[in-house]
Amino acid sequence: MRAGTKRRWRAVLDVAVGLFLAFTVVVGTLDTRFYWELAGGLVVVAGSVATARRYPAVSLGIALAGALAVPFPYGSRMPAWVIFVLVAIGYQAGLRMPRARPGILTGVAVTMLGLPVALVFGPDGLGDWAEMVAVIVFAGLSPWLLGRYVRVRGELARTGWRRAEEMESRQQLVAEQARLRERARIASDMHDSLGHELSLIAVRAAALEVAGGLDDAQRDAAAQLRISAATATERLREIIGVLREDAAPVEPVQGDLGELIARARASGLLIESTVDAAEVPPMVARAAYRVVQEALTNVAKHAPGAAVTVRVTGTAARTDVSVVNAPPPAGPLPGSASGQVGLIGLRERVRLVGGTLRAGPDAGGFAVTATLPHGAAPVELEAASADDESGQSTSARALELARRDVRRSLIQAVAVPLVLFAMVLAVAGIAFLYQWNSSELPTPVYERLRIGQPRAEVTPQLPENQRIARPVRGEPPRPAVAGIACEYYGTGRSWLDNDYAAYRLCFADGKLVAKDRFAEGAT
Repeated sequence: MRAGTKRRWRAVLDVAVGLFLAFTVVVGTLDTRFYWELAGGLVVVAGSVATARRYPAVSLGIALAGALAVPFPYGSRMPAWVIFVLVAIGYQAGLRMPRARPGILTGVAVTMLGLPVALVFGPDGLGDWAEMVAVIVFAGLSPWLLGRYVRVRGELARTGWRRAEEMESRQQLVAEQARLRERARIASDMHDSLGHELSLIAVRAAALEVAGGLDDAQRDAAAQLRISAATATERLREIIGVLREDAAPVEPVQGDLGELIARARASGLLIESTVDAAEVPPMVARAAYRVVQEALTNVAKHAPGAAVTVRVTGTAARTDVSVVNAPPPAGPLPGSASGQVGLIGLRERVRLVGGTLRAGPDAGGFAVTATLPHGAAPVELEAASADDESGQSTSARALELARRDVRRSLIQAVAVPLVLFAMVLAVAGIAFLYQWNSSELPTPVYERLRIGQPRAEVTPQLPENQRIARPVRGEPPRPAVAGIACEYYGTGRSWLDNDYAAYRLCFADGKLVAKDRFAEGAT
């Protein structure tokens, strides 16, 4: 259903583009009344739009062929509809071509073919060819390159995000393994503590069994208690063994925080510590121990020589743990990037006691803080593993940022060429207006010039520059005089006039031999 709707919208878009381009052809040929141009333009539009999706190289070739065939009968005038067709078809071809070579070969072929065609059929020869090449470059090549950029950027983005999703899936597997490892560590803690207590119960029951002054029923009860304690110890050992089958070996929590900090100091860490915790539940005590242990391990690994501040404070309701290290004096060790597995295990440990863990940069160093409530239920896994308050995953946030970069880059790809083109037009326009105004020959001066007048008398009355932009059609034949040289000057007409005129002064043997005024298209 969705694919069919997408195809229909594509068809509607193609029809809209075709109608717009056909409209530009009709409007562009109203003044010229060249019906062959109208027919040819409509054929070019129909062929290029119809083949744009399935055969983009053919569509581009049709549009470029139209640009090659149309302008030569006009001299220097390029029909505006050709520009519209090249821009629209060039962009679509660049967007849909899987490879760039067909488009490049098509453009080069049309450009090379245009040279002999211009020399044979064009009234201005190389000038017509240069104009055609300029139109193909600016109206055809630039949109084609923009389309290629959008296509390649989209393909790179899609490929990159597929890889990002795969990497995030692998990271989730690593995080799950870390959580399982921490649970195995917790199970090991339970085995060490609970197994010890059950063993003591069994020993006391055995002593009670052989004590004097008990009747048979009491001795039998003591024997059953000893057997139950031994059985519970054995089953506990079996359960812990099952939990350890799929997990890596773990190091159980040993000692208290004071011994842990003392061992870390003995290893060379600079630690300032404050431990002020009242009686806390065993699971909370072990979670606090693990937070301090993992944080100090990370400092030794990633921030050698950095001073560390350890704060463990407790109330009747909760225990707060904070381990903050300053920036390392010599910087972090090269190649010591952490895989965050230890922190993932800590989050699982803290989650199971209902607490929260925060870890991140702090004033050039790193801070690990945990809040461990007493007697709280475990936090939901989804809430504990969310990457931020909005619940967005890392790849989702990165994808959104990348999409913004793509939109920004696309805007820049459109805006920068337009700004540069506008600057070129502005500079060229200023130079054109200066040359136009500085080459104007006043009409009274032109009227006073006489055939046969010496060049030395005429030169002081002429403008400082000659007219470069002058009519190319309607110029009268030059006089058949040997060594003749003609100069062109403006008549004072506005450059906005379509039929602007020019003065022509021809000199031979140091004398003025002809003067003419002619306009564009005059007979």
